[in-house]
Amino acid sequence: MLRRLRGQESEHTPWVRATVLGAGTGLAAGMTLTALASAVAGYFARVVVTPVKERVEDLEILAVVSGPRGDEVILPATPETVVDGVYGLYFHGGKAFARVGEITSFTPRDGTIARRVEAVEGGDLRRAVRGWWSSVAYQTPEAAGFSAEDVVIDLPGGPAPAWYVPAAQDSTGPLAGRGIWAIMVHGRGGSRTEGIKALPAAHSLGIDSLLLSYRNDGEAPAAPDGRYGLGVTEWEDIEVGIQYALDHGAQQVVLFGWSMGGAICLQTTDRSPLAAYVRGLVLTGPVIDWIDVLAYQARALKIPEPVGRLTRWFISNKAGRRVTGLASPVDLRILNWIDRADQLHVRTLILHSRDDDVVPYGPSRDLAQRNQMVSFVPFASAKHVKEWNHSPLRWERHVTSWLTDLFNQPEPGQSSDVDPGA
Repeated sequence: MLRRLRGQESEHTPWVRATVLGAGTGLAAGMTLTALASAVAGYFARVVVTPVKERVEDLEILAVVSGPRGDEVILPATPETVVDGVYGLYFHGGKAFARVGEITSFTPRDGTIARRVEAVEGGDLRRAVRGWWSSVAYQTPEAAGFSAEDVVIDLPGGPAPAWYVPAAQDSTGPLAGRGIWAIMVHGRGGSRTEGIKALPAAHSLGIDSLLLSYRNDGEAPAAPDGRYGLGVTEWEDIEVGIQYALDHGAQQVVLFGWSMGGAICLQTTDRSPLAAYVRGLVLTGPVIDWIDVLAYQARALKIPEPVGRLTRWFISNKAGRRVTGLASPVDLRILNWIDRADQLHVRTLILHSRDDDVVPYGPSRDLAQRNQMVSFVPFASAKHVKEWNHSPLRWERHVTSWLTDLFNQPEPGQSSDVDPGA
């Protein structure tokens, strides 16, 4: 039911209508309304917890032209492509990648936009006809200018790749030499490349970084049931990452999470015995309440509220396992940090765009209002998990100043730092 939940950068599209039309045909053939509602809810629930194995190339690549400052790519003007910043454009079935930067021209009459091509890896963009837009700006830490080491983390499901990015030996950053590691946790449908965006901030602070893969992300081993736990199961992989950091010199860690990665970070601090080593959370576009996200997505797709409730029931009850394929139901209540606001005891910084149409920003704002250990920084026009892409200097400024303050305070502060700007 939800292609926006099939990949972090995707939006719902006409294939949803095809599903509804197909269901309508079945109804005309004699399917009862109750059976139709159950079928739609079951399909929606299964999509939510099923990892995406193939991305749809839903963005047309119109042309590549040579400009005075290098190549420019001509794209349809969409709500995503017209936003300033630096983004990724995958093509050739995801085997090739282009980093796309500033807007060089915009022709509303023709519905097209031209953007500068900063780099191309793995293919010929001039020969591409379709691709997909992404918040990933770099394919490797080295491409972003950072030395990295390929390491292997022994997760419960088996070995998984990760990048270790050490702080510069001569770093004069405010947190250098204090045994602090940043552990990056990507979102649903993403990969460890998502965390590369946080490396400039970590580098300026003088801290080490570990960019993890985890179950079902296409790099780490799949979970036994091949399904997302929406944070309820994935936290175990992050716990192993924390232990790896501690075994290699870390004394304290900060967890960075994007989208579902935010939900995973919150579950890690709630469930792991190693939570005592987690000094803070930096969450971008996080899922604070899965119930709210699923209800929002159902409304966006014009799914009736009773069907939306049935979807959540399928995910969170044992009887729904046959439909979802989950080995165990996901208790959505423990993923609701608005109701559990007083149970969050780790200093948290949330950066979230007001126009996020995948994970609404409201719960992020509300959590900061309910828990004084949470600081909230709103963004505008950035879309989902693209706060850094749209305003990298602003994102980095807030993160570095917040972390510097966090580690220079003997005790966590008790005031909520809400930035009204955008």
